[in-house]
Amino acid sequence: MESPHPNGRVAVVTGAGSGIGREVARQMLAAGYRVALAGRRREPLDDAAGGHPAALVVPCDVTRPDAVERLFADVLGTWGRVDVLFNNAGVFGPAAGVDEISMADWDATVAVNLTGSMLCAAAAVRAMKGQEPQGGRIINNGSISAHVPRPRTVAYTVTKHAMTGLTKSIELDGRGFGITCGQIDIGNTSTGIMDTIGVGSGALQADGSRRVEPMFPVADAARAVLMMADMPASASVGSVVVTAAGMPFVGRG
Repeated sequence: MESPHPNGRVAVVTGAGSGIGREVARQMLAAGYRVALAGRRREPLDDAAGGHPAALVVPCDVTRPDAVERLFADVLGTWGRVDVLFNNAGVFGPAAGVDEISMADWDATVAVNLTGSMLCAAAAVRAMKGQEPQGGRIINNGSISAHVPRPRTVAYTVTKHAMTGLTKSIELDGRGFGITCGQIDIGNTSTGIMDTIGVGSGALQADGSRRVEPMFPVADAARAVLMMADMPASASVGSVVVTAAGMPFVGRG
């Protein structure tokens, strides 16, 4: 009987209950990875896992250090190693300018998008340093907002710019341990929370107008993440930008 995880590699996917994380987890399972699906709520994680024999569902709030430690302890206890972390959990935060955002909204956005990503990366690096063979790959989900902001997205944009610094720091600090880190910046992929950009009045533009923008399937975004994960240990993929063809990114604003 064929093994349910023939490539033997172990991946952790945060924010796996919906959107990009869900599709990445499902494609990784189909490709033969053993996948730990992490997110706040068990029900959507169970649905994403679909009863797959190589799936491990671990409810986890990435803003809590103790919860992140339990997540990676569960993975190591089940499979003994971590080969890939897709650091995907994130929120858009409020629609607000720098002079409007409340401290509570700012702190909540930073806690998930930046601190949560740092906590998961730290736990993954500790696991990757301590395992045999040593090493692994971290893929951070940035955004095209790591390059160019949309109007009234100060908290989201700042965290995504900071994600780029986190990615580069992990890549540098992991170099001596066989750990690589890259960032994928995705623009206008079709997920429930993004679909309003491609219909109705569309997305707010820099000149104050609204425009319906092109979208592309989330399955194709996930394929790009899987490509990064599948690269051999001898290669480091530092940065990938994938957008809907024709979206206002180059020359945005």
